Amino acid sequence: MNDVVIIGSGIAGLTAAIYLARSGISPVVVCGNNPGGQLMQTDCIENYPGFEKISGAELMMKTMNQAEKLGTKMVYERVLSVSKKNTTFEITISSNEKMKSRAVLIATGATHKRLGCKGEAEFANKGVSWCATCDGAMSKGKPVAVIGGGNTAVMEALFLSNIASKVYLIHRRDTLRADEIMQKRVFAKSNIECVWNSNVEEIIGDTKVTAIKLNSGKTIDVSAVFVAIGVKPETEFVKDLVELDNGGYVISAETKTSVPGIFVAGDVENCVTKQAVYAAGRGCLAAQQIERYLGIR
Repeated sequence: MNDVVIIGSGIAGLTAAIYLARSGISPVVVCGNNPGGQLMQTDCIENYPGFEKISGAELMMKTMNQAEKLGTKMVYERVLSVSKKNTTFEITISSNEKMKSRAVLIATGATHKRLGCKGEAEFANKGVSWCATCDGAMSKGKPVAVIGGGNTAVMEALFLSNIASKVYLIHRRDTLRADEIMQKRVFAKSNIECVWNSNVEEIIGDTKVTAIKLNSGKTIDVSAVFVAIGVKPETEFVKDLVELDNGGYVISAETKTSVPGIFVAGDVENCVTKQAVYAAGRGCLAAQQIERYLGIR
């Protein structure tokens, strides 16, 4: 019987593990398909306290090592299902082993949707990004493209308009889906140009992104491509257990879910802020809530 099983090894899950381990609990982290989470794919982080500049992979390896030194057990499997009987949870992992636990933390994050075009995978972290806040500074004074038409894409474009020389907002329709007030802000920006009824067919470059080719045949020179066409929370394995919102995110109240003993932290929560430092804070809060649940605090 484990005290707590943490599902997911991103910054939220590992922060929770560190706090729990320091409280005398020996947490188990089921790392999933992507140990270290989304930050492992981030080339450069400049907004995480304590580090002027660090790669996502280095930050996550440091965090993982810290958690392990404190007594966290890492299980390099993925979770297939979670069930509850009385006050005990049973977690089935990909090896078909069944783990028992008194508490569970869901910290599986969300996966960015991909364009699926030629060059996207090749230039990931070489000009192709899914986070303007993380990587926008790399394109200071240079032209960039943002792909999408919803609130996230518009927010990315507005953020980048203060950094880049030119922002091409590429959208597959002839109108944006973003809130009207957000649209007005975009249209008021002189260096944001909306490119309507367009899809990216190819991302072009040498060692880094240099241009994009649209389905119209038009080629636009850019230094970076920011993909903002949505994310998918990793909640399939608990969709019949905890309450989710319409987008598939776990509904939480101070990291507590609809099921006593199951907690949630990070990008998989139904919260607006999707930043590493915020996810780490939620991991800390979840650890404290778990300690209270287990009767330690």
